[in-house]
Amino acid sequence: MPLHLRWGNSETPMTLVTIFQLLLIIFVVIYLSVNMVYLVKVEPVAEESASYPYLTVCIPARNEERDIKACIESLLKQDYPEFEVIVVDDNSTDETAEIVYSMKAQYPNLVFIPGEQLAPGWMGKPYALYQAYKKSRGKYLLFTDADLIYQPYALKSAMHTLISRDLDLLTLMPAAVFGSFWERAVQPVIFGFIAALTRFRKVNSPNHGSAMGFGAFLLFKKESYQRIGGHLSVRTEVLEDVMLAKNAKLNGLSMLVADGKSLFSIRMYHSLEEIWLGWRKNMFLAMKGSVMRTFYYIGVILCFVLTPYLVVIGNLWVGTGEMWIGGSLFGLMLTLVTGVGLCQQLNLGKRNVFLFPLGAIMMSAIMLNSMAQIVFFGKTEWRGRTYEQ
Repeated sequence: MPLHLRWGNSETPMTLVTIFQLLLIIFVVIYLSVNMVYLVKVEPVAEESASYPYLTVCIPARNEERDIKACIESLLKQDYPEFEVIVVDDNSTDETAEIVYSMKAQYPNLVFIPGEQLAPGWMGKPYALYQAYKKSRGKYLLFTDADLIYQPYALKSAMHTLISRDLDLLTLMPAAVFGSFWERAVQPVIFGFIAALTRFRKVNSPNHGSAMGFGAFLLFKKESYQRIGGHLSVRTEVLEDVMLAKNAKLNGLSMLVADGKSLFSIRMYHSLEEIWLGWRKNMFLAMKGSVMRTFYYIGVILCFVLTPYLVVIGNLWVGTGEMWIGGSLFGLMLTLVTGVGLCQQLNLGKRNVFLFPLGAIMMSAIMLNSMAQIVFFGKTEWRGRTYEQ
């Protein structure tokens, strides 16, 4: 069928939109496919190491009564030979402290620290982890979160990877667990976006300045952590995990950003309210505080996840012809195939791909809210605390 752009009628704008949409989708699919080639996966260790060094696991906990017990139990059932788990209660107002304290008698290598009042000039999480570091006895430090569940072989496998690759820092992405409707709609879109922003070839190259850290799992050599100033150097940062990784890169440390889904899992938030508040605190900061960058990525997200449906409907409505309708359907198919691939990566049912357009809308709204909080009000909020930005 010959290509006809009929200027002056409704078909011309629709065909141009279809061309733009298809080119964008093809570009994004190619980018995502190439990016995933460079993602290293950390698997359960197959062979035993000659020896495993003493390890300190550091957990900050503020109002974590729902998750903290299961997290600690999964850690203290590790097959790792010698380690301690330090939990710092960051001035919780729920039963977190009581739950952790009640577990001490059963687990002698569990250390509980009632956290100090937040010191001036500090964010809550970095300060809690700094207190844990000061009490640590291990030559290696794992900074992790209170809402994770670890496989029994996780610590051995991670330490084996760090030692065998002679790394100063290993940071891992966890497997995700989804429960509610809103988790299945919004969280996969956000996780996919984070993975897309993490250019794995660059962040794992010692010759490139890009860096990424995942606060759920940061395994350091203690001497390397001390060399970059530890959490003291990122005390004012909301994205302290990313900044620690940047500091590691700037100081010439060897590091690896990898897929740790076989080792541990996380269910970050359970409701739309938790999702909104949890991501609002750092979305705009992840955009480097740039309004232009925020709108750019909102546009890319919506054009890749939502508008392919609208372009198909538009072509059918206008009657642009078989070629343009077919092209728009091809673009939608590429989007759906990519979404199904994401579902498979996240162990999520394939039918949930049809929730992603709603998830993209909600994610965009969260990004705008995050931007407004900082640009117009100069603050961000998290777990009952307000931080000036």
